[in-house]
Amino acid sequence: MRRQRALAPLLLTGLLLTAACGESGSSGTGGSTASGSAASGDACVPVAGDQLVVLEDDQELQNADNIVPAVTSATAAANPALVPALDAVSAALTTDQLIDMNAAVDLERRSAEDVAAQWVEDSGVTEGLEQGSGPVIVGAGNFTESTVLANVYAGVLRAAGFDATVREVGNRDLYLPALISGTDLQVFPEYLATVTEALNTQVNGPDPTPIASGDAQATRDALQPLADRVGLTFGTPSEAANQNAFAVTQEFADRLGVTTLSELADACGDGSLVLGGPAECPTRPFCQPGLEETYGLQFAEFREFDAGGPATKAAIQQGEVSMGLVFSSDAALAQG
Repeated sequence: MRRQRALAPLLLTGLLLTAACGESGSSGTGGSTASGSAASGDACVPVAGDQLVVLEDDQELQNADNIVPAVTSATAAANPALVPALDAVSAALTTDQLIDMNAAVDLERRSAEDVAAQWVEDSGVTEGLEQGSGPVIVGAGNFTESTVLANVYAGVLRAAGFDATVREVGNRDLYLPALISGTDLQVFPEYLATVTEALNTQVNGPDPTPIASGDAQATRDALQPLADRVGLTFGTPSEAANQNAFAVTQEFADRLGVTTLSELADACGDGSLVLGGPAECPTRPFCQPGLEETYGLQFAEFREFDAGGPATKAAIQQGEVSMGLVFSSDAALAQG
């Protein structure tokens, strides 16, 4: 269910569609069950509102789908300035900035190229970069966020002396082999947990033991030997991430005084919440079962909507559900 990017497990619609329920990523289980004193049922009923906010996944139910640069190992070895330039992006980019860039393209109808160029200029990441040279092709998936990130990478690489261009490729089944071969692509903005599990399957066969988790560094460490096997080099994961997340209205969060899922469990552990999400949610470990087992949340009702799409967001905003599954860098989360 991950969304537009067919990159992740479930929804990854045309681009990164992989498997569980999210496109930059996946799911996990983890954390200990939260128990707490519940507020009254009336206090926890859905509250309508325009502004959506994500409750922090403070016990790492979801896998860490942080943005991470993927580079062919031959290109990285031949161009020592390349990975450090991309790591400069990772060091500066935040999820809030990613949300704002997605909103600028999807809601304000600005071009991905212009939005990326503005971020590169405003961020200051090009100052003091080691210089390199030569042509580099940066791949992009066919959804907004991937295109924006590819143009950010290309802009920074050009500032570092490379002749960088962007090529839209499509879904992971198309771009990952091209990236591994290094003939048509040399760089791609990836999603940490999702690419880890994609390579886990490629190296270890169908249905391998999952190795990605909610810990970005641990997942990065698990990715390294897989990357070595296929000739890829990964840079430093960014703080910015696009992963499954649970949103409520700002009004709902303010009324209860909650910012995390653990706080929500303490306030609403009496089973009065209404959960919205895709059909798979009641059986997927990252969704309803994970919320129940990891946080101790109980739900009065589940209502089926699309995976992180317009119907889910509308249901939250209109007060049909207390909380719903979204993606953490969705343009709809922009503070307006």
